[in-house]
Amino acid sequence: MTETDTLARLAAVLESRKPAHGGDPQTSYVARLLHQGPDAFLKKIGEEATEAVMAAKDCEHGGDAQKLVNEIADLWFHCLIALAYYSKSPADVLSELARREGLSGLDEMALRQALQKQSEQQGVRP
Repeated sequence: MTETDTLARLAAVLESRKPAHGGDPQTSYVARLLHQGPDAFLKKIGEEATEAVMAAKDCEHGGDAQKLVNEIADLWFHCLIALAYYSKSPADVLSELARREGLSGLDEMALRQALQKQSEQQGVRP
């Protein structure tokens, strides 16, 4: 069993919680977030990202690194809910990371900025 298998299994569970697949907002936290729509799960992503940052800052001062792992897990979980909502999967993210592998982060950032600038000049939002 690999980490990829864990993500795929979790993605399948999240998919099953979609209202279209019978997910019940009365009995499932994930179904409730999906039913409430983007504002609900995006708010949670923001909260979890802030908590992850705070945990990382605590680690700099001798804090518990496991707390950082726990907060990152919460963040990833809520990001997976967003992926499910938009019919994307962890495999899509892994493919994008694989595409970027070996590419300098600075080069990747410059490429994205150039593409955004080009889109703006053409009157298209990226």
